[in-house]
Amino acid sequence: MKNIFGVLIFTISIISYGQNLNTPKYSNEFLNIGVGARALGMSNAVITSTEDVMSGYWNPAGLTNIDQDLQIGLMHAEYFAGIAKYDFGSIAKNIDEKSAVSFSFLRFGVDNIPNTTELIDAQGNINYDRISYFTAADMAFIMSYGRKLNDQFSIGGSAKIINRKAGDFANAWGFGIDFSAKYQYKSWKFAVMGKDITSTFNVWNYHLSDEMINTFIETDNELPQNGIELTMPRIILGGSRLTSFKNDISLLTELNFDLTTDGNRNVLISGNPISIDPHMGFELNIKDLVFIRSGIGNIQKYTDNTNKSIYTLQPNIGLGLKIKGVTIEYALTDIGDASVALYSNIFSLKFDLNPN
Repeated sequence: MKNIFGVLIFTISIISYGQNLNTPKYSNEFLNIGVGARALGMSNAVITSTEDVMSGYWNPAGLTNIDQDLQIGLMHAEYFAGIAKYDFGSIAKNIDEKSAVSFSFLRFGVDNIPNTTELIDAQGNINYDRISYFTAADMAFIMSYGRKLNDQFSIGGSAKIINRKAGDFANAWGFGIDFSAKYQYKSWKFAVMGKDITSTFNVWNYHLSDEMINTFIETDNELPQNGIELTMPRIILGGSRLTSFKNDISLLTELNFDLTTDGNRNVLISGNPISIDPHMGFELNIKDLVFIRSGIGNIQKYTDNTNKSIYTLQPNIGLGLKIKGVTIEYALTDIGDASVALYSNIFSLKFDLNPN
């Protein structure tokens, strides 16, 4: 417990330090989209209840509850009419009765982007043969470890290596650390997840050709400079309760709060430096075979044409089917178009190998 308080004090110090620096909002935000159709169907309110291969992303302390020796998880999603591709893969393995480890890879990218900065040649002629194509992609490698201290309390942590690039023009490398803890009391579970608790530093390097530099200058755009991008800590708090019924049917209800520390955000409780984004999820488990899920999140406020403030939210639903060690999961986000976000279809798979 002393270690947890030490981490919290250190995190508060990092937040105070970051307020004196130029820290952009939504830095490394691709790491906060969420992974797995189960989680996305429950509006990402899953840090207490994720106890499988996806725990390496959501809460490493949950790795200690994997009941198979080896698990593999995969997810693919497409955004903006297929323009952006979002992929995730993870493998988790038990080390002993009290600890487990996982290795995960995440990529969010847009491929085949036209580069028109050299469309016009030195004589001022438009030459379409000078158009080239490039990829803008954000990637992360996550190594996670969880350990059970007793029957009720578990802790975990992750180290992540981040690579972001925009073709041959720019690239960045970063490193960050996450910490988590989980406590169970009867049918209740509580968890805390600290992302980027030491803050994450992305070191950017730009490689611009003379033609690109001239294009930036002629179009009155600011030339990008090599430098460090700082990602501030994010704390996620969660609580859940499992209600059991007859005939092997149960209902899980979970509530999470995301506490961001990079200033005012368009969320339900906006503040500086801390904003709070609540989201809730539900999961109906039928005989540990069929899972029906729903969730509410992404609560935002905007002003309409009459200058009236309107709140929107994003409802999601999902289904899961588990058959002989294979789990197929699906989520439909933003059903009914109740928010300004676009809906997406999400699929993910989990495989149980070498059952204990």
